[in-house]
Amino acid sequence: MADSPSTISSSPSHQESTESIAGAAGLIGAATFSSRIVGFIRDMVLAGVFGATAAADAFFVAYRIPNLLRELLAEGSMSSAFIPVFTEYHTLRSKRETWELASAVFTTLLSLVTLITLIGIIAAPVIVWSLAPGFQDDPEQLAMTTYLTRVMFPYLLFVSLAALTMGILNSIRAFAAPALAPVFFNLSIIACVVVLAPILDEPVIGAAIGVVVGGCVQFVMQLPGIQRRGFLFGWRFDLRHPGVRRIGLLILPTLLGLSVTQINITVSTILASFFSGGPTYLFYGMRLIQFPLGIFGVALATAILPTLSAQAARGDLHALQSTLGFGLRMIGFIILPAMVGLILLREPIVHLFFEHGAFSAEDTQGTAMAILYYAIGLWAFAGVRIIVAAFYSMQDTKTPAIAAVGAMIVNLVVALWLMEPLGHGGLALATAVAAMVNVSVLVGVLTHRLGGIDWRRIRQSFGRAGLATVPVWMACLWITSLAVWERPEEWMLKGIMLTIGIGLSVMGYVGAHRMFHSEELDVYWKMIQTKRGTVNPERTSEQRHDS
Repeated sequence: MADSPSTISSSPSHQESTESIAGAAGLIGAATFSSRIVGFIRDMVLAGVFGATAAADAFFVAYRIPNLLRELLAEGSMSSAFIPVFTEYHTLRSKRETWELASAVFTTLLSLVTLITLIGIIAAPVIVWSLAPGFQDDPEQLAMTTYLTRVMFPYLLFVSLAALTMGILNSIRAFAAPALAPVFFNLSIIACVVVLAPILDEPVIGAAIGVVVGGCVQFVMQLPGIQRRGFLFGWRFDLRHPGVRRIGLLILPTLLGLSVTQINITVSTILASFFSGGPTYLFYGMRLIQFPLGIFGVALATAILPTLSAQAARGDLHALQSTLGFGLRMIGFIILPAMVGLILLREPIVHLFFEHGAFSAEDTQGTAMAILYYAIGLWAFAGVRIIVAAFYSMQDTKTPAIAAVGAMIVNLVVALWLMEPLGHGGLALATAVAAMVNVSVLVGVLTHRLGGIDWRRIRQSFGRAGLATVPVWMACLWITSLAVWERPEEWMLKGIMLTIGIGLSVMGYVGAHRMFHSEELDVYWKMIQTKRGTVNPERTSEQRHDS
């Protein structure tokens, strides 16, 4: 007799997968938190050395080019198309067949991205001319942006290979090394800016070299994790391999599907080149938005994709429904207070951490405006990662691609409409609106595809989270009203007060959820236990696979 839905949802296997996701997300979140802290320090160093000058604008526009391709070809389409197919091989086929697939993908990726990198270096002047039309009136800035683009293009090769190793390790639920790799990427940039930049005629070139070195380190540090599992990549150029062909078919529409946010940000960068400091304000604004997004949204999406893929491979759609609902509830639990905190504390945060050296008070206001409008769409930036992961787990990359095209059109139309009255802030708001449209369309399609999602529990969860943000509002409004922010210097006092405000917000939010007996709070407590070493999802996964 077939199991009823209620039986399946409460089965030990479903409970185990939920706990595994929570544990893995906790591990990834802890590592990502370390990366974001180091990344924050990196941004402080860049802001202090380069400010929002023409050199900084040139660097961030040049970095946007290989970084966009990274999202499209590596961590975006490559990972999302590779993990479901690799997970299917790992779940249903022999270890030898699985590693043969990995070697074939490695060889194909290395060959393809090397060619793209060479083309990018040669075509850099045309690419920069197209992506930064606002620089055309300043030949010196245009030339510097072109040179920086050429210097940084090899980063695409290294980070693509790093994304492949990350996909393999994540598929076998080995999350620590891939999550920690960005820490060393950020450390490489800091080291090059501090040590190399001062001795160069153009100091900003040191930051570009740091990007390439960091990409190489990201790849190399994950290789021991592959080797410990009895595998080293072999040369196997086989475009006829059925797994490679399936991944190739999945990649084409995925190029737009998962990376819609990055594409929209790139459109904003093009338009922002018409505003002095615009590219820099948008970069730092999105960096602060990515702090909670990376720690929780990306961590949860990364942890949940292998589980969704395994459930889809088994045809267990009810388990997939439950896992998806779980992911959306966890996203709402953490993203809603993060939105409130970023919106209310945006100016104190930027002032305290960035307004030093070449970064002025005017730059603080410009960056804070970008944060305000980006933060409005934070829930959509996070939610779309979970929703898209569900589509990719079912090896459907066409639907997200179609939705992405619609979202990009919305982004362009809204950006052109708002850029005159709101400046670069209008570009940030257009990106947020496009993300909201994208996630709304995908949710509607996925609900129909799966025959429904438990929206009642999701609405209840979001309702509890909304009520629990009241203490966050109170604490943040109190902090922003203090006179210390109007006085120069006094950095220590400002840091203490901001820390107190964040601490009170967290305590109030957690306290409210304890009053509500929140299930989501219990899950996040398990994630914290994982960080402290009481849960080891990687070891559990390996034991299950080896058995």
